[in-house]
Amino acid sequence: MKVCIVGAGAIGGCLGTRLALHGGVPVSALARGATLAALKAHGWRMDSGGQRLQAPVAAASEDASALGVHDLVIVAVKGQALGALAPSLAPLVGPGTVILPAMNGVPWWFGQGLPGDAAGMTLESVDPGGAIAQVLPPSQVLGCVVHIAAALREPGLVEHRMGQSLIVGEPGGGATSRLEAVSGLLQRAGFDVIQEAAIHRALWYKLWGNITMNPVSALTGATADRILDDPLVRAFCSSVMHEVAAVGRHIGCGIDQTPEDRHAVTRKLGAFKTSMLQDVEAGRSIELDGIAGAVREIAVRLGVPTPNLDALFGLVRLMAQGRSLYPV
Repeated sequence: MKVCIVGAGAIGGCLGTRLALHGGVPVSALARGATLAALKAHGWRMDSGGQRLQAPVAAASEDASALGVHDLVIVAVKGQALGALAPSLAPLVGPGTVILPAMNGVPWWFGQGLPGDAAGMTLESVDPGGAIAQVLPPSQVLGCVVHIAAALREPGLVEHRMGQSLIVGEPGGGATSRLEAVSGLLQRAGFDVIQEAAIHRALWYKLWGNITMNPVSALTGATADRILDDPLVRAFCSSVMHEVAAVGRHIGCGIDQTPEDRHAVTRKLGAFKTSMLQDVEAGRSIELDGIAGAVREIAVRLGVPTPNLDALFGLVRLMAQGRSLYPV
């Protein structure tokens, strides 16, 4: 099995390093700039548990045509970057290629396998004009939810902080040969793999926990502990989460927990900065559409009111536009 990682950042680098080191397969990378130079010079590298893990990269290029068709393409870029990047990925994808998105938020393929009125829904907020789906067909996607905390120490060098869980599943449910093959590969690489028949629900559950912490922290500059220790802000977060849970019930993605249950889990993690806050502080564009915009779009399509989410989205969008971190 030939594997290509698209986006060798923190998560992509973690996946690439473990697959190249323990998976027994050649692992290539589509990268650019300093990351590409580091991969060519040093291969895959990651610090984990006090050890430096390192493995050769099969090939690395900024040109997908130089890498060619692969059996498995792991997409690990941020959602807001994928639309512009997608047309250039066509040389990586053949009719038998499996696409595994290792991304936050609602992905472009999300309508695949949804029930009722949401079946086949396309989302302009994450795939304007369907440009991503044309190159990365939803029918070739395996759903994936990543529970790994990692960061970049420098381009091409990942610091693995905690977690090694990957939830994978067919958007249409059920067991398939490609699900078994990819799950087995990830398990050999050292990941804790859970096969999930209801992959949309697993994705929605993670999103439900992120949909307030990320935008609220980006807007306020506060760490998660300060957000949850402020009773007014905590109550606002709960209100948003109740709305998102209501949207989830309409698409077969019910949430069993209460917002307070989830807050208690998050509060135990202490004073951490969310990924969106880190992006704001670094002057990088934020993945607001994948985390909040797509939920609003689904809600509007289904007629589910989300006034608190609407307010949060509008405020964060305005803040980000003022810093050139979100398009006007």
